[in-house]
Amino acid sequence: METKEFAFTRLIKCGICGSGITAEEKYKKLADGTVNRHVYYICTKSRNIDCKNRYINEKGLIDELIRLVDEVHLDELGIKEKVSHEFKRYNHFRTSVLNETKEEKEAEDVDIRNYAKYILRKGSVIEKRELLAHLRSQLIVEDKKLRLE
Repeated sequence: METKEFAFTRLIKCGICGSGITAEEKYKKLADGTVNRHVYYICTKSRNIDCKNRYINEKGLIDELIRLVDEVHLDELGIKEKVSHEFKRYNHFRTSVLNETKEEKEAEDVDIRNYAKYILRKGSVIEKRELLAHLRSQLIVEDKKLRLE
């Protein structure tokens, strides 16, 4: 049996019963023959089989995460060190591979919030997981709304 890795599983808890959140992948065939892929995150119901928490689709979850990024203190994101490391790698790449000698950008010049939003929208599953792993609080989802605990 093939296991699929989703960006936000094992990182979020149900706000109603405290169970974990799992993901389901669904495909819908459209009239023109193309197929749309949808990912839904929902309570595993491991702590309460009758949990009434509703699913949230991946786009809605990303929108909620972006809203949180705008609201939380930057220290809560816990990614400043990661951004600094990425910029050192980028500057090394520019000078050693591209032979650029222009003034190096510093990590302090980067808007951490916009970096986090970029990763949430365009990053890989691994990048998204890594970003959320740096959060200093637990993510809780309840009735399609996300909060930090």
